[in-house]
Amino acid sequence: MHPELEQLLVLQDRQQKIKQIQTEVETLPLQRKNLESRVASTVAGVEALKQKARQVEIDRKKLELDVGTRAESISRLKTQQYQTRKNDEFQAMGHEIDRYENEIRKIEDEELELMVQADKLKAELDAEEKKAGAVKESIARQTMDLETKSKTLQSRLEELTRERAEIAGKIDEDLLGRFERLFKSKGDAVVVALEHEVCTGCHMKVTTQTGHRVKAGKEIVSCENCGRILYDAV
Repeated sequence: MHPELEQLLVLQDRQQKIKQIQTEVETLPLQRKNLESRVASTVAGVEALKQKARQVEIDRKKLELDVGTRAESISRLKTQQYQTRKNDEFQAMGHEIDRYENEIRKIEDEELELMVQADKLKAELDAEEKKAGAVKESIARQTMDLETKSKTLQSRLEELTRERAEIAGKIDEDLLGRFERLFKSKGDAVVVALEHEVCTGCHMKVTTQTGHRVKAGKEIVSCENCGRILYDAV
């Protein structure tokens, strides 16, 4: 194999790994964002239940006040009943007392429903808070793992970048430029094997003359179909 071909293959390996790591690094912010969204969603779920519980308590206290207001009215009416000497007034106040008592019974039924609802919400909230705690712990661990992964990838990227620079410095400038242009246009497969006179980059058959030149290994030969640099797979 041509000596510079060997260098190009090593360079390609480093560049492929650099590209792979860069792709991984680019996904890290999205992974962090997804974790943050999960935390926010969990917190929002707990807060929504708390808000429901608070509203139920507000509604229940309002009903308590309504009962108290009607109880005061009943007490006042009963006092007035004892003071009146007119039968029609006595009966009218009696009807008012009955009405208030019926309203109190209805309100107390509503209050009972709210108390049942409050107990149910409390149970749901307890369960949701436990679940949220577990989710937060899990996400905290995953976030730490991401930070560790980020540092490891960055360290490896710096190492590979140094290696690539050293290898690139040993390759002819024109050949290196050609390699870089191909890597940019073709992706990460620039130096590819020739198998049975077929380029493994574009999967097209090359001419017999091109095949012989590749097997001879005395020069840098390109596929006439795709322009990739070829080496003998044997």
